[in-house]
Amino acid sequence: MTAAGRWLTIAGVGEDGLDGLSSAARTLIAQAELVVGGHRHLALIASLVNGETLAWPSPPQAAFPAILARRGAPVCVVATGDPFLYGIGSLLAGIVPATEMLCLPGVSSFSLAAGRLGWALQDCAMVSLHGRRLERIVPHLQPYARILALSWDQTTPRLLAALLVRLGFGDARMTVCEAMGGPGERIRTATADGFALDGTGPLNLVALELMASRHARILPLTAGLPDSFYEHDGQLTKQDIRTVTLAALAPRRGELLWDIGAGSGSVGIEWMLASAANRAVAIERDPARAGRIACNAAALGVPGLTIVNGSAPNVLPELPRPDAVFIGGGATGAGTIDAAWAALPGGGRLVANGVTIETVAALTHRFKTLGGSLKTIQIAHSAPAGGFTVMRPAIAVTQWAAVKP
Repeated sequence: MTAAGRWLTIAGVGEDGLDGLSSAARTLIAQAELVVGGHRHLALIASLVNGETLAWPSPPQAAFPAILARRGAPVCVVATGDPFLYGIGSLLAGIVPATEMLCLPGVSSFSLAAGRLGWALQDCAMVSLHGRRLERIVPHLQPYARILALSWDQTTPRLLAALLVRLGFGDARMTVCEAMGGPGERIRTATADGFALDGTGPLNLVALELMASRHARILPLTAGLPDSFYEHDGQLTKQDIRTVTLAALAPRRGELLWDIGAGSGSVGIEWMLASAANRAVAIERDPARAGRIACNAAALGVPGLTIVNGSAPNVLPELPRPDAVFIGGGATGAGTIDAAWAALPGGGRLVANGVTIETVAALTHRFKTLGGSLKTIQIAHSAPAGGFTVMRPAIAVTQWAAVKP
């Protein structure tokens, strides 16, 4: 066991290899009985290593037993830049207490890119597309935004340029930063619609500067996206009702929503857009609609939405416990409300919307037995009537909302 019981060292290594390591990091690598890292990292520090080496398998968690088997003996993990910024650090912290590890971070790719471009890091959105869907960047595409996106591989910049053009951000300025901090560093710039940078290396980061194009598809920062943003067959919680519904659900960071009878997935999607840490499960029995939900989720930047093609309440016992539940369809189904209510923890919220007499009766009964609030939401839109304009009411929606004691 090393000093203060910290047997596991996590050292950040840059493309400059040994030159960028502190004397403490050099000493701990040299003293380690086992050094774990990627093939590239192990090659960069090979002259320091005296113990055994282990290259990360796929998935990296497969190496954890070998690391834990050395508990108490000096072990060093080497990783790119800052191991706790989209790195291996958080995974290791899940198996080794913080009191038993020492992290010696290097300079992250984000910091290097910001320094090269003269950008204030705190004013930039930092996104990792490494091992993640490209569409994750969509919620960050806002006027005049500066975004630092860590690429998956050499194909990411070109794919990202095509996505930007498709969404109306063709005038976005893209700076591709390759192998930063090392002898092969290269920085090149192009616009998204004129992107022609060839020969990009696999280790790269893309810095984006967005303009305020009037034709770009920008996601509003409030709930209630335009209905036109969704593919649907009519089964869609419309914009006005959706806004009221999300307010009643009151999403909080890191919470999980069940969206029962999801239709086009709009409520679950906007729940996830409220915070990058939020999760949602869209439950939809119609296979075609379930496929449409997947398309909507990807297009709107939340490809991580979980979609369950099945009927409530049958599929509910298989799902992780929710923090909130929305029932947009199937509220009259046998046992759906009861099962959803039972699954909620204390403080969990349930919101159900209905338009039919039967559903309104079911929601009224729940209001009387479980409390909460019951309201009718009536929206009217302008419509032509001869040479005049009238306000034509849509079908009224009854909404029951309750917090579980």
